[in-house]
This record gives sequence, C-alpha cells and structure tokens, in this order.
Amino acid sequence: MSARFRIVAWMLAVVGLALAVAITAAATVLLAREDQVINDELRNEAGKLRGYVAQRPAPDVEALFADYLRVNVADRWESFFTLVDGRLTARSGAAPPPGLAARVATLGTDETGWYDTPGGLLRYGALPVSAVGDARRGHFVIVVDYDRHRAEVVDALRVLALSALGGLAMAGAAGWFVAGRVLSPVRLVRQAAERIGDSADLTRRLTVVGNDDVAALARTFNHMLHRLERAFATQREFLDDAGHELRTPITVVRGHLELMGDDPAERAETLALVTDELDRMSRIVEDLLTLAKAEQPGFVEPDAVELADLTVSVVAKARALGERTWRIDSLAEAVVPADRQRLTQALMQLAANAVRHTAPGGEIAVGSALRDGVAELWVRDDGPGVPPEDRERVFQRFVRGRGSGGAGLGLAIVRSIAEAHGGRVRVEDGARFVITIPAAIPAEEEPVA
Repeated sequence: MSARFRIVAWMLAVVGLALAVAITAAATVLLAREDQVINDELRNEAGKLRGYVAQRPAPDVEALFADYLRVNVADRWESFFTLVDGRLTARSGAAPPPGLAARVATLGTDETGWYDTPGGLLRYGALPVSAVGDARRGHFVIVVDYDRHRAEVVDALRVLALSALGGLAMAGAAGWFVAGRVLSPVRLVRQAAERIGDSADLTRRLTVVGNDDVAALARTFNHMLHRLERAFATQREFLDDAGHELRTPITVVRGHLELMGDDPAERAETLALVTDELDRMSRIVEDLLTLAKAEQPGFVEPDAVELADLTVSVVAKARALGERTWRIDSLAEAVVPADRQRLTQALMQLAANAVRHTAPGGEIAVGSALRDGVAELWVRDDGPGVPPEDRERVFQRFVRGRGSGGAGLGLAIVRSIAEAHGGRVRVEDGARFVITIPAAIPAEEEPVA
C-alpha cells in the first residue's frame, strides 16, 4: 500500500467521519425539534379549545364542537374530529382512522399518544369535553401526520448527505493530486505519515534539516499538515458559530408567528418582521461560510441607517425573546453609514444575553444616542451584570460569563461587528453593553419616556 494511497485514505476517513458526525448531530437536533414542534402544537390546540369552552359555555356538547370547528380549521397535515358518546359528529381535515376513534371514545382524562396506520404514523391528543346540562360524553381529538412532518426533515438531511458526499469526492480527488505531487517513497515522509495516520494527531511536524529537495518536501508536508489542522479547527468554529447565531432569529420568527392574530394589519406587521428575520438568517448562513475561513472584506455592507428606526425595530423583534419589561432609553435621530442587518444582529445578540441573565418580568432597555460625533447603541438590563475582572474577557471567542450557557460566541460576534464598523463594544456598570461606531448626519436626540 503506497504512501500516496495511505495519506489520501486517512484524509478521507477523517473528513468523512467529521461529516458523518455533523450530519448525525444535525439529524438528531432537527428530528428532536420536529417532535417538540408537534407536541407544542398539540398543547396549543388543547389550550385554544379550553379557552373557547371557558369563554362560550354551551348546554349542548355537540353544538359546542360544531361551533368551535367553524372558527378553528385544521392546518396542513393536521386534522380534528369530535366524538359524542363514541359517535363521530364532526371533523376538520382528513377522516379519522376507525381504530383511533374507538380507542379514545372511552377516555376519561386527557391523553396523547401514537397511532400506527397503513398510511403512516400519527401523533394524537384527545380531550374529554362536557357541557352543563348535557349528560353525553364528548371527546375532541387532534391528529397530526407525524410521517409527513418527518419527511421534510429527512429530505433536507438527504440533500445535506448528498452534498457531503460530493464534497468528500472532491476532497479525495484534490488530496490524491496533491499527494502525488508532494509525496515520494522517502522513508522519513512515509514514517511520519504512518505516525500521523495511526494517532490522528495533526500537530506533528517533520524536522527540517538542510536546504535540499528532501528539506523542501518536508517543509511542504509541514505546510499541508498546518492547513489540515486549521481546516478542522475552522470547521469546528463554523459549527459552533452557526448553531449559536441562528438560534436567536429562529426564536424571533417562531415567537411572532405563534403570537400572530387574525387582524390584517397585525398579520402584515408580523409578516414584515418575520420576512426581515428570514432574510437576516439567510445572510448569516452565507457570511458564516466566509467567516469560517478568515475575516475578509465585505463582512459589512454600509448603507444609510436611521438609528431611531433601528432601535425601535430591534425592540419590536426582541419582545419575542422573553417575557420581560422592554423599554427604550432614548432614540438618536441620526443617520450613520452602517450595515443595518449586522447592527440588528449584534443588538439582538445582546438582547438575547440580557434575557438569559434576567428573571421573567425583569427590565431590559435598548437605546441609541449621539455623543461627540460617535453613535452609541446599547442594551442594558437589571441582571447581576459582568464582574469588572471579566469585562474584557467576555468578548473573546469561546469565553463564557459566569453562570451563562451557550458556546461563548455571542459577544465575540458582537465585537467583530463593532470592529468591522470601525468601532468597539464595551461593558459599563456591569450590565450595560455599549456599541460605538463613527456617526454621520447627526440630529437632535429624542428622549423617550
């Protein structure tokens, strides 16, 4: 077995293992999240029914079900049906499986469970319902087609796996070409390659002696090892950055969609916010692929940004992050050359940190101001704050504050955004995070009560 074949084989094995671990982790997270979404939907539908029954009591359980199904229609891959004394009286969506109706007809308490049918696996929730003056026993059943929900995740994972295989094939072809150019049957290089393959330790380096062809080969080999080590480190950083950074916009989108009512104006406003967040998520994914290799020009795309509008927009989006008392300290009526989405990303990260370090009902404030030609944007909270000895360290990559969770990347991302704008970020008074950037077109600041 040649040294060339051995090097390429080990490279593909390590890269393939890394891709397999990444895809397995993604599959585990996505499928668990899908299960959680389905369970949340069952609880949500149960809560809506209880609220409807409490607000509109009726003497006839069958009429109550009919009225409720007229105002609450089943979503995609979801169906409702009602039973009165074991008899199917109404439904919304697909017809219920006969066996499921018989199973829940005698229930005396709420129940959630699984039901297997020839058409796929179903997730259901059944709620006994009664009406004052009606002795009949009623049951409201919510059914979710679990296999259809799961199929979306499986399709996404299949695309990811095929892309990984394509990348693995390209990596193998590139590795074979490089190995053919830089490797020869030289004992020193072969032995080093075997040691690296056996230990998978990419920190090993060849000792370079002299200035001949063998020394040049050793230097080239050392350089390749350095790039491989950096590639794996960059991949790990990318996975950490992506998982940490996408969590906040997903929470915002989900929160606004769950709170969206039927009012057209409210729906339009919510859809605008959600669309903006989805656009920002798309940019985050694209930019992280670039930032995973190195900092490059184009990280920010400056444009004219109105600080007052930016501040109000951030507070509107951040409300979905947690039940806190959200306030605006002040609004700077100024226009600055900056990247609006990047500044939103930084402020939302600071707001998410504030939510994690405050109790429900705690106060979180966002503000903007113009001082001495410098624009300031800040987020403060009434939490415990950052100890003085940690106020510089918290902005370093992978450094966590005391009692905080996550990967320790959020504040490092905030710092990179501030520095990309020619500014900086600092902590004041323990729990007040301030981003400063050069300002332009200043105007009078408007305090907000």
